[in-house]
Amino acid sequence: MAHIRISDMAETNKPCEKAAKYGIRSLSDAELLAVILRSGTVEANVVHIAEQLLSLHPVHKGLTGLNYLTEEDLRSISGVGRVKALQVLAVTELSRRISRERTREQVRMNHPETIADYFREEVRYLEKERVYALFFNSACSLIRDVMISEGTVNRSLVTPREVFQEALRCGAVGLILLHNHPSGDCEPSHADLELTERFRSAGRILGIRLLDHIIIGGSDYVSFSERGLIHEV
Repeated sequence: MAHIRISDMAETNKPCEKAAKYGIRSLSDAELLAVILRSGTVEANVVHIAEQLLSLHPVHKGLTGLNYLTEEDLRSISGVGRVKALQVLAVTELSRRISRERTREQVRMNHPETIADYFREEVRYLEKERVYALFFNSACSLIRDVMISEGTVNRSLVTPREVFQEALRCGAVGLILLHNHPSGDCEPSHADLELTERFRSAGRILGIRLLDHIIIGGSDYVSFSERGLIHEV
């Protein structure tokens, strides 16, 4: 199969022709990816290259595995250069953005589950921790969200000053912190609890409440508000 050129395949087996005749949903995952990649090499046709990409990650296979691959990973496959690698990365990024777009209007500051759903596709494939600040208006609607740190949650990486400056600029009345645990374990660490208290105290002084701190791990989440871990004074 790898050495059979696309041009030598039966018309009904060529990805683009098959999609045109039977609809895009008739294509396998590898064939869909082949339509995006467009061309293969002398040694391997584009469908075979797509199959290699789908099985490239050592743990996560198929379409899910694409989310864990870097440009360097993708280019390790013969026939995948910079352009093809960026095409694949663009597809995975579009997938994440589509997922977030569907849930954005449902995000409310008093609904931790909808917030976790909104961010899950953004963070679930990350191998490092990322911390986000979510700013809400008086109508409980999300104004904007910004990434404020990448790496281990600690004092040196996440400081309240810049976050509350942004909150004041956009007229926020409430703030929610959110970060991921790449291990999949959502349980708050000591550093997470300490960070939450620092932001709660700073927000109380400025009149911008820290409403929640949400940790996402895999398909699960923990809300500090739901657990009663944010104490107002």
